[in-house]
Amino acid sequence: MSHRNDYRPGPAAGAEVRKDGEKWTLILVRDLRHAPEKVWQGLTDPASLREWAPFDADRSLAAVGPVKLSTVGTPAPHVSETQVTRAEAPHLLEYRWGDNDLRWELEPLGDGTRLTLWHNIDRNFIAMGAAGWHICLDVLDRLLGDHPIGRIVGGEAMKFEWPRLNDEYTKRFGL
Repeated sequence: MSHRNDYRPGPAAGAEVRKDGEKWTLILVRDLRHAPEKVWQGLTDPASLREWAPFDADRSLAAVGPVKLSTVGTPAPHVSETQVTRAEAPHLLEYRWGDNDLRWELEPLGDGTRLTLWHNIDRNFIAMGAAGWHICLDVLDRLLGDHPIGRIVGGEAMKFEWPRLNDEYTKRFGL
């Protein structure tokens, strides 16, 4: 059984930044050992999201339409009334979170899935975002493998080498 205290994130990897004027996009690629259908459930099911994501959803993200996303791990809860704009199971999921667009693409890769996340994010927060998603996706991978270690977001991430990851991504992105 995996224990939360044994978790250490690996080095910054699988991330790049695209710049389009003032608009910056974080692109994270992660190969998971789980089928796209299982990954899709992890990305859309509210009970699964509560185990790994930086927000809670008031409904499944697997259907287009309005949804409330509540940020977790912040001093004050922040609720975004937002929209799922595309939901094509188990391949493509797009929604807004606050002022940011998130696009998740799932491609079959052997027995697993290549997961690509595009996240429009302010330049000043892009390394922080990469570090945060890095940890979240590690937690998702363990959840899907039936070895959940519990959500690690916000201040909690500080105990799991988030500052090191933030530094590594800052250097990697040349910020």
